[in-house]
Amino acid sequence: MDTLQNMRVFVRVVESGSFTAAAQHLSTTTAYASRAVSDLEAHLHTRLLNRTTRRIALTQAGERYLQRCQQILAYVEEAEAEAGDAHARPSGKLRLHVMASFGTHYIVPAVGRYQRRYPDVSVEMTLAQRIPDLLDEGIDVSIVLGYDLPDSGLISQRLGSVFSIACASPSYLERRGVPRTPADLATHDCLRIVTPASVFDKWNFDGPNGTETFTVSAPTFQVNGADSMAVAVREGMGVAVLPTYAAMRWLKSGELVWILPEYTSMPLNIYALYPSRQYLDAKIRTWVDFLHDELPATIAAEQAALKEFART
Repeated sequence: MDTLQNMRVFVRVVESGSFTAAAQHLSTTTAYASRAVSDLEAHLHTRLLNRTTRRIALTQAGERYLQRCQQILAYVEEAEAEAGDAHARPSGKLRLHVMASFGTHYIVPAVGRYQRRYPDVSVEMTLAQRIPDLLDEGIDVSIVLGYDLPDSGLISQRLGSVFSIACASPSYLERRGVPRTPADLATHDCLRIVTPASVFDKWNFDGPNGTETFTVSAPTFQVNGADSMAVAVREGMGVAVLPTYAAMRWLKSGELVWILPEYTSMPLNIYALYPSRQYLDAKIRTWVDFLHDELPATIAAEQAALKEFART
């Protein structure tokens, strides 16, 4: 038995004053309306309406039940309106996961711009290197970096890419000399970034001679975050391949030096992951679209500025 639908029929019968009028309003038959109310009474073991050939009248139990039905149906209509509005208008809390240093550099500023456009959306962001379980943890969108993605059943959208560069501190280079080719790194202390997706033990450099690979066989230090690695490099601990977003600030200040400036390394794709494409909540749809429109241009401008800085 569809109790909710039978409640609707019962309320309409009472409000219209007859089964026939209720049936016409609901675009159904008088027999269906009569059976719906009878099914409710059988389910409740209570008579709701006294019926004669000319009129109907509520019993005392029917009066009380009518009030409850009207309240319940009002709540249902309100809930349906809210749910439908969520598909049409961005509002409510948007729960995000972003890999840490990338999120700090790019996504936090993007959230500010997004909220100026959609002020009814609040954002709860988790910065973490691990890749979360979106369904178990209630996360709407995860922004991850990687060469490619494993088959997870999630919807993914590529938002662009970033590359890395080899960096060292001036003090380290003064002590150990400046490498001129990727092969020269064999005589240097190499520091390695590790992530949940992979350990970057091979540095692929794209440069004037095509792609050259250097294997980091015995790193003197490794860590799972680019910002932490930037601190290690600034402290003169060795050479590391850093994402441009983690290196830019320190290159400008002179605390880091871009070694092998003719080479870039390890391009990583940026992906937005979310659970489903069907009936996508407006805040998720607009957030992913916003990043797709803004992020590539932001990254491209920064990388162009970095290359210009390296030439000066």
